[in-house]
Amino acid sequence: MKRRALLLTLAAAGLPVAAQVPPAPAEIAAYQGLHAAAQRGDVPALQRLLKAGAPVDATDAAGRTPLHVATFARQREAVRALVQAGADTARLEHGRYDAVTIAAVADDEETLRVLLQLGASAKLVTSRYDGTALIAAAHLGHDGVVRQLIAAGAPLDHVNNLHWTAVIEAIVLGDGGARHQATLKALIGAGANLQLADRQGQMPLALAKARGYGAMVALLEQAGAR
Repeated sequence: MKRRALLLTLAAAGLPVAAQVPPAPAEIAAYQGLHAAAQRGDVPALQRLLKAGAPVDATDAAGRTPLHVATFARQREAVRALVQAGADTARLEHGRYDAVTIAAVADDEETLRVLLQLGASAKLVTSRYDGTALIAAAHLGHDGVVRQLIAAGAPLDHVNNLHWTAVIEAIVLGDGGARHQATLKALIGAGANLQLADRQGQMPLALAKARGYGAMVALLEQAGAR
C-alpha cells in the first residue's frame, strides 16, 4: 500500500515513478564472474576472481557493480569482501542509486550497518529525485534505517527536486502509522528543520494536519513547529 500511495502521489504531480530496480531473474541467470559470485554470496569465488584481476567495479547492463548486486541480494559477507577489495561504495547505477540507498529502501538494517561500518557515506545525493538515502527511508517509514543514517551524518535538511525534505516525505508519503511516527520522532530528535516548506509553501505541521495525522501533529507541535 505504501508503494502504491507513492506511485499515485508522484503520478498525480506529473513526476516519474520509476525507482531502483534489482536484477531480474533473467539477468541473475546470465550473470558470470564477479556479478554471479556476488549474487550467490560466494566469497571464495570473489576472492579468486579479484586476485586474478577481475575489475571490482565492473558493471552490468543497468550499471550495477558486484557491490550493488550483493547489496540487493543481502549478501553481507560478499559486500564486506568487495569493499575491502576496493569497491567504490559511492558508485551509482543507472537509476542513480548507491549501495547505501539500496539497503535503505530495502529496510535492510544489517547490510546497511555493514556498509556504514566499512566507510560508505550516508551523505550522497542519489536517485532521479536528487534525494538522499535518508529521504528514501523516511518516506517508507524505515525508522531503524533512519536512525542509522542520522548517526552516520546523513544531511537532515536536504531538499530534493520535488522540494521535499525527509520530514516532509515522512508525512506526505507516509501512512501516519507507528513507523512513520517513529521516523518523524527520530528526525525531530536529531534537530531537523521543521519550518522548511514544500513547493506550495506548506510546512510539515500543516501537511500533517491536512492528512489527519494526529500523532504526527502532536510530535510537531511539541517540538515547536509552526
